[in-house]
Amino acid sequence: MSAIEMMDPKMDAGMLCNRGNPKPLNFQQAVACGKLKIDELEPHELIGIIDATMACIVSWLEGHSLAQTVFTNLYLHQPHSVINKTLKAYCIAVYKLLDCIRECINKAQVFEEEDFLPMGYGYRLGSNPQSGNTYDASLEVSEQKCVALLREQEEELNKKAKSFDDETNNLWTALAARIRFTRMFYQALLLITKRDSQSSADCVALLNGCSEMMKVIIKTSGKGTQPVENSDSPNPMGFEPMINQRLLPPTFPRYTRIKPRHEALQYFDELVARLRHAWKITSCTNFHVALDFFMEFSRQRACILSRSALQLLYLSPSPATTASLAQSAINMPPGQTRPAHPFVEILRESIRSFVNPPALTPKSPAASSPQAREFVENFLLRCVRPFAVLVQVCGYNRARQRDKLALLLDEFAALQEEAESVDALVGGGCGGGAPRACFGTWVLYHVLRVMIAYLLAGLELELYSVHEYHYIFWYLYEFLYGWLLSALGRAEGLAGEAARRDSRRSAARKQKRRTRPYAREALMCQVLQNMCGGYYKAMVAFKLQGKIRQPDSEFDNEAVRYKYRFAPLSVLTPPQVHYHEFCEMTQPAKYENPVMHYLGGCKHFQQARTLLETITAPDQEVTDLLKVAKTNFVVLKVLAGGHKRESTTPPEFDFSVHRNFPIIKLV
Repeated sequence: MSAIEMMDPKMDAGMLCNRGNPKPLNFQQAVACGKLKIDELEPHELIGIIDATMACIVSWLEGHSLAQTVFTNLYLHQPHSVINKTLKAYCIAVYKLLDCIRECINKAQVFEEEDFLPMGYGYRLGSNPQSGNTYDASLEVSEQKCVALLREQEEELNKKAKSFDDETNNLWTALAARIRFTRMFYQALLLITKRDSQSSADCVALLNGCSEMMKVIIKTSGKGTQPVENSDSPNPMGFEPMINQRLLPPTFPRYTRIKPRHEALQYFDELVARLRHAWKITSCTNFHVALDFFMEFSRQRACILSRSALQLLYLSPSPATTASLAQSAINMPPGQTRPAHPFVEILRESIRSFVNPPALTPKSPAASSPQAREFVENFLLRCVRPFAVLVQVCGYNRARQRDKLALLLDEFAALQEEAESVDALVGGGCGGGAPRACFGTWVLYHVLRVMIAYLLAGLELELYSVHEYHYIFWYLYEFLYGWLLSALGRAEGLAGEAARRDSRRSAARKQKRRTRPYAREALMCQVLQNMCGGYYKAMVAFKLQGKIRQPDSEFDNEAVRYKYRFAPLSVLTPPQVHYHEFCEMTQPAKYENPVMHYLGGCKHFQQARTLLETITAPDQEVTDLLKVAKTNFVVLKVLAGGHKRESTTPPEFDFSVHRNFPIIKLV
């Protein structure tokens, strides 16, 4: 490390320019020596420049710097000096698009340094530089003017396409598709970033148009100029990979490989599809449904832009801003009027639909007391931050989510205490009956979901060793899923009790209340509980037969590992199961016949399969779980019959079908 110093080419990225390579040419120099055409460009040259720029944008979205990706395009250094109208309009639009993307991601605040680098390196994305990076206010282009420039070029290119033969016609049509895609994509992002209630149909139509244009762009990707083989430049003309090397900080040289064009175009096609799917969150009125949507969207490992867009589409301001505003309101002096929070109403409706507490029922005696109303309002306001942060956490990449879920549990632990206090004060309803844990049940339900998500994330990210699987799956099977089922049952009972209190309900409402609102969720909870039970019993049997490699006892302490794995789960309810309790509860299993454990695991996987087959409209998650349950049932059945009884070769755990529940394979 003592060799690290500024101006050392091995350590200072900016010194790569001095290592015998030709000096990179800037915009004016490249134009002067004839290496950069600014007019009379052929359509195949324009297609090549645009496709290469799209590849650079994708590379930026994947975590590389603007200086080493998009702004290696020399045309973007002085777009107003470009004479060709199509290229000039496109370059101006790229500036506006980059600014819109950065604004969207910065507003959502769900990125880390490995996801996205917002630094502009002196380039003014909100404007268009004319001379180097010098700002000229007279050249400022508004959003409306940018869209008008692109639309004008679309019309010009479509006219040219009609006046040439088939081969040339195809080139002009392909170029027009790229300009049209840029315009519609930019307009769609503007609507997402500055969403209003009237923009829904417009945004969906624009994104549908983008998908249509992407089909043409992908089909014609080979018609433009292609990068030279073994070259760092994404296009033969217009790009200089080393032009911004001096702008980089003196750090280890980081090589940036621009995304191959066909992969970049596919990325854009999938991005548009993800944005179109993300827009569906605007129709989610129930918080529980919206939270499920966020979690499912996150499981698809979406890119930073689509994750950020989803955050902005659900809450305006974003969940990050909502959480900070709520904290400010809580800290306001008593007696001062607190600003209204839309998220408070979302949470109020969530509690009402989940447990329907008397304190939130109009004309209820529990809601008539000013003191009770004050307690409930304060509780709801305190709920805003942890629940807004929960929504925000779902927007981070999968690895960061797990760390943030652990921190979030501390906030939920404090919220549980307050929920108990509110229930004690207002939960008794009328007549001074025993307190009903309505608010506590609602918070407990979300605490359990966060705990389960935290443990399952460790499986998805492959953080656990195979010899740790037995207590991870035991904790889920015996403890968390059991508590979650209990919480759902209690919520259903509380909601049903509230319905029976309302003697004035209509016959239609009676019929509605007879349905079980959490039936599918409870069924899936039973499925996952049985899956975990199957893995736990299989792991115990493997361990008894010596099929699981154990760490050297001299360098290992299972109690320490157990404590570390479950340390974040220390909340008020459910109480944490400590290592000595785990040992006491699982001690009898160590003396049973492994065959009995294999058969027990078979029963669990068979039960999971039976429950899954009762689902009438199975989605991909159900289909994957069904495949895993069927396969593992067969594997454990074979092992129970004595197959490879003497073998100590460890089994393999294949997570390719499902991210959390592997297929057990015998080697």
